[in-house]
Amino acid sequence: MSEVCSSKGRAQLEGVVFVGQTLAPLFLNDPAHGALDEELAAMSSLDVDAAAAEWPFVSAEEACGALSLMKQGLSEGPHADALVWEYRRLFVGPAKMPCPPWGSVYTDRDCVVFGESNLALRAWMRKCGIQRLGDEKTPEDHIGLMLALLAWLAQEKPELVKEFLLDHLLPWSSHYLDQLEESAQQLFYKGLAQITKASLEGMQEAFGLEVTYPRFFR
Repeated sequence: MSEVCSSKGRAQLEGVVFVGQTLAPLFLNDPAHGALDEELAAMSSLDVDAAAAEWPFVSAEEACGALSLMKQGLSEGPHADALVWEYRRLFVGPAKMPCPPWGSVYTDRDCVVFGESNLALRAWMRKCGIQRLGDEKTPEDHIGLMLALLAWLAQEKPELVKEFLLDHLLPWSSHYLDQLEESAQQLFYKGLAQITKASLEGMQEAFGLEVTYPRFFR
């Protein structure tokens, strides 16, 4: 029986789907626009200890710390000005973002979107017959889009999950998420950076991946 078909392999893939589907929308959606209302309402009333005990790839202690920050960050409600403006400061602009959410900004010598690592991801997706999740104006290596793609791969093309993590997401994700945690002034996004980093690094360990890290230019 192959690893993917084993009970352990299925459980790992289910964990990947959960992480990707739970976290991707939080990076992709402005809290003011309503798409996150149900998810943020659930987070506001979360039993943190119970959720942390079930969170895949992360120790209960580490998950509890991150989820507690996220819950505290929602204490004024999902449409609170502090939460909404922090999302826009970190992910939208128009002011210069302290830590842009695209991988090639960190790995390309010129620190640009649509840089070499993004083009490599685009070519890989094309080779594997994977459709874009965003529009043509959005780089494929946005952290939220990559988490969404990770979940999709775990469901539809599980044989590609390790390759995607190893070659396209893990080489830059921890570097970016460290910067996001440091830059975030609102507890929700500080906790989001922590739980995302811990989850991805937990996947790296669970799948036994030896990642080659690039030089970072930012």
